[in-house]
Amino acid sequence: MPLNNERPTSTSTARSEDQSSDTESSDRCDSMTSTSDFECSRQSFTSDSSSKHSSPSSSPPKVLTLDEVMASARDLSNLSLAHEIVTNRNFHLEQPDLPQNSLEKRVKEIVHKAFWDCLETELNDDPPEYEHALKLLEEIRDILLSFLNPGANRLRTQISEVLDMDLIRQQADNDAVDIQGLADYIVTVMGKLCAPVRDEEVKKLKESPANVASLFKEIFRVLDLMKMDMVNFTIQTLRPELQRQSVEYERAKFQSIVERTPTALDHTTDWIKASLEELLLSVPAGPEKNVRALPSPALVLNTAYIKLLSWDHQNHPLPETLMTDEARLREVQRGLQLLQTVASVLLMVQSAVGGPASGLPALTERLKRMSSVLLEGMHSQSFNLPEALESVSAQVCCELNKSLMERGYPPLPPELQATLRGQILGVAQESNPVRSLVEERVQLYFRSFLTTPNPHMTPPPTPSGLALIQPELATLGASFVSVVNFNKQVYIPFYMGILKTLLFSGAAPAPPREAADAHVASQ
Repeated sequence: MPLNNERPTSTSTARSEDQSSDTESSDRCDSMTSTSDFECSRQSFTSDSSSKHSSPSSSPPKVLTLDEVMASARDLSNLSLAHEIVTNRNFHLEQPDLPQNSLEKRVKEIVHKAFWDCLETELNDDPPEYEHALKLLEEIRDILLSFLNPGANRLRTQISEVLDMDLIRQQADNDAVDIQGLADYIVTVMGKLCAPVRDEEVKKLKESPANVASLFKEIFRVLDLMKMDMVNFTIQTLRPELQRQSVEYERAKFQSIVERTPTALDHTTDWIKASLEELLLSVPAGPEKNVRALPSPALVLNTAYIKLLSWDHQNHPLPETLMTDEARLREVQRGLQLLQTVASVLLMVQSAVGGPASGLPALTERLKRMSSVLLEGMHSQSFNLPEALESVSAQVCCELNKSLMERGYPPLPPELQATLRGQILGVAQESNPVRSLVEERVQLYFRSFLTTPNPHMTPPPTPSGLALIQPELATLGASFVSVVNFNKQVYIPFYMGILKTLLFSGAAPAPPREAADAHVASQ
């Protein structure tokens, strides 16, 4: 018997797919250098259209009531669910799978066993008692009716007549109710309503033993599966409509959260402010002391998005506007971390060995695949990177020697192998020059992705040194751009409001010269 407070858990078997196309507004926001983009941003600053969206304020903090907190939580839950349905084509719901030895699982098992034992005892009494059986029949009737389409009037009438609870109660009072016959009818209707994937389950119900209590227990188990099928079918049906309305829906939901929660944009403001200050430090002072050369809003936002590639999730919460994409951003970040390490290893091999190892795509692909396998999971805190790199270096030397000898070359000298192993082990250090170079060029590549029109069709040129990982890098870049473009479409009014406040209010960051002086003084 399903408990009233049981809920399905949401899972996803794959992450976000590439968006099919970018809207005009997204394309304007993606271009950091175009004049039209800058004009679009200037219009957002000077118009009132963005003022209705919340931006940093100096007003005193508002005390939230419990109802407001719960309402914001519900809006956030609905926003996250709708976003996942739209962006993840494989999103679906599954039955909750409680931990094997958890208290909740044990309590559930005990309560369910007590109920079914009580039902069996009542039905075996002489004369039988039908109190629990009647409750089950009524619940089953309601579940079956919930599966019907609005036009299924004939079957709706039939179910209501056969499972007429007033009539069944009268029969129970006179010990004339046919519980077995009703159970058989329920199984027959389930066979008509279930998805093809449940045909085998329903067939087993028809072959179940004559124990009515056990049959009802199995009926409820299969009904739970059918309810999950119906929910997932509804999700698939709603997805096209949600995709058409997703930008407006998510923006409206987030706006309602911001209106109830004054601090709902604090982390987003800090994220944008940090990028703005970084750009101001790099902009030379104008000819007049009091004149600042301000970066374009698109440049500020793209700089902020690039920061997400190396975001420290342990110590810094994501901006509120990106919380619904946290899993996808983490996936991109983990993939980049692995690819950057593999690219560093391959560059060191090319540098150390040179000619004998160059121009051999099969060898390079083998080294890349082997390194990727040994470094899999390196994003985990428990992962021992130096130990894994030691294994990588040993396998690299082994593969190189094997390839050299197959082509008539002598194996690598021991001193060269030791040097190569030391260089590969050095990748574990954050200050390693090769690692830093690769990370810098990866960020440059992703920045180009953000400024290239239709990067899915024509990816930007691959920077020098990254050609060995270009296919994997392009795939991650496309995933990242899909997340960024959709995020811009939804939240650009909020970003414009924040930038307007930071750039043109008294709380704006210091001019480049003053900021640089403050930066030097803090060292």
